[in-house]
Amino acid sequence: QVDLVESGGGVVQPRGNLRLTCAASGLTFNTYNMAWFRQTSEKEREFVGHISWSGAINYAGSVQGRFLLSRDTAMNTVYLEMNNLKPKDTGVYYCAARSSVKRTPYYNPADYDYWGQGTQVTVSA
Repeated sequence: QVDLVESGGGVVQPRGNLRLTCAASGLTFNTYNMAWFRQTSEKEREFVGHISWSGAINYAGSVQGRFLLSRDTAMNTVYLEMNNLKPKDTGVYYCAARSSVKRTPYYNPADYDYWGQGTQVTVSA
């Protein structure tokens, strides 16, 4: 059974920081590409960032320069460091995994094999 467990969400003021963690189990971690998406009640699930099995990273334009992705293969964990948070960053953040053999666009949520339960991030004064 594959599990992706997110943690680290919370309430933060604008310009604040948070670090989200995604702990993966039940899969061969170094053969999966990992990503973060976010969703609000008004929007469809939105791509945030992607990190490949080899460490190549892509970000959505809206978070480029503010968010940092990393992965720890020894710990089967992915991190999303979020800096200079803005109210528009508010949402439920989901960790996702897809097999590294897939060659379809990494920003398409429909192409991911496994999802976590999500963690709420609220940016508000």
